[in-house]
Amino acid sequence: MDFLFSLCILSFFLLLGKIFRANIKILQTLFLPSAIIAGFIALACGPYGLALIPDWVMQHWTPLPGVLINVVFATLFLGVDIPGIRKIWDAGGSQLCFGSIAGVGQYLVALLVTGLILVPLFKVHQLFACIVEVGFSGGHGTAAGMKDAFKGYGFAEGGDLALMSATVGILTAVIGGMILINIAIRKDYCTHLSVKKGIPLFKKKGLIPKEKRFSIATATVASEAIEPLSLHFAIVAIAIAIGWAFLSGLQALHSEFDKFPLFPLAMIGGLIVQKISITFKIDKYYDKSTFDRILGFSLDVLILSAIATIKLDVFIANFWPFLIIMATGIAWMVFCAAFLAPRMFRNFWFERGVTEFGMQTGVTAVGLLLLRVVDPLYKTDTAKAFGFKQMIYEPFLGGGFITAFSPMLITKLGLWKSVAASFFIMLIFFLVSYFNGWVNLKPDLKCRE
Repeated sequence: MDFLFSLCILSFFLLLGKIFRANIKILQTLFLPSAIIAGFIALACGPYGLALIPDWVMQHWTPLPGVLINVVFATLFLGVDIPGIRKIWDAGGSQLCFGSIAGVGQYLVALLVTGLILVPLFKVHQLFACIVEVGFSGGHGTAAGMKDAFKGYGFAEGGDLALMSATVGILTAVIGGMILINIAIRKDYCTHLSVKKGIPLFKKKGLIPKEKRFSIATATVASEAIEPLSLHFAIVAIAIAIGWAFLSGLQALHSEFDKFPLFPLAMIGGLIVQKISITFKIDKYYDKSTFDRILGFSLDVLILSAIATIKLDVFIANFWPFLIIMATGIAWMVFCAAFLAPRMFRNFWFERGVTEFGMQTGVTAVGLLLLRVVDPLYKTDTAKAFGFKQMIYEPFLGGGFITAFSPMLITKLGLWKSVAASFFIMLIFFLVSYFNGWVNLKPDLKCRE
């Protein structure tokens, strides 16, 4: 019953966050998701604030992010068509190259500032460099999933710092993304958005008027046989179980995998389930919108509980090195969106760049949110390019295998070899983009349809 009551209290805060978003203008202008608002309200009511939330509630909330990230990653490939590599490359190759440079660049700049400033001046752990990519590109769920990995390599505070990094990242994604969009509108960088068109009020409030509402899912099976939502939850559970079986096998092979998180393998489990389902034509009973609802619900609860349970004493103890590395990560992502994007995309550079900015500092949903603001009817090819790019990108970075292995790789290689490896990977992706004819070193920033 304690667990049930803790979920009721969490739901109350989520509703409170929604009420704040619908009624406070500054929150509408900033486009802050209700889950983030709710998380900060709960944090203020928690042990580091007003101490209104009982300890037993916080104890039930603390494991939720690490559990729910497996649900989020397991659903990523469920209910989607899996196109051939050629089609993915033709439509999303330039986006993949740009995204990979932005993502690996988070490691590069963080490793540099850690080696040059943070280790000599503040004596931080070398894995401090991981918290930018884990928090920014990975998000709250990835940060929660990496807690045990950080602890296994002697960086026990890494999980909490990565959660705070994810919070800074998602705020940067939403607030920074809206700032970039407003600048782009005024400078005529957007293809389908201008000062006159603006942003509809209902999108700011997050309350859809009756005439603009739409169905959020489609029933694919008869509810008297099985509830459609139950079926889709069962498919997600199978994907997670396959990932767990893979992890158990890896752990049996080598003790090093005891520190490896489950969520990247849950994603592979989802990909396997989807591929088998397509082969046997079972996928026709899958509804992508239903999987999206499961993902969305899990992500809302994950973000709220992750922010609410952040250990502020760890953050305060590492305030200055954290501030320096966050400023470095934000500066890198602004550089990517404002300078690198127009030189790596020949068409719709701002739409493509700001979508990647949202994903690489927040989560995929924020990237798509920013895209909907600048391209509400998806008239550019950004949505397709970004979707195809994510199919290849997600298994490796932003919570994939490279993210999961990064503590081990940095520990084995050391800071400076890791810097060299990061730079080499970024150079390869830039050269691939260049020789495919996607690079334009003298771009015209004004929009050209």
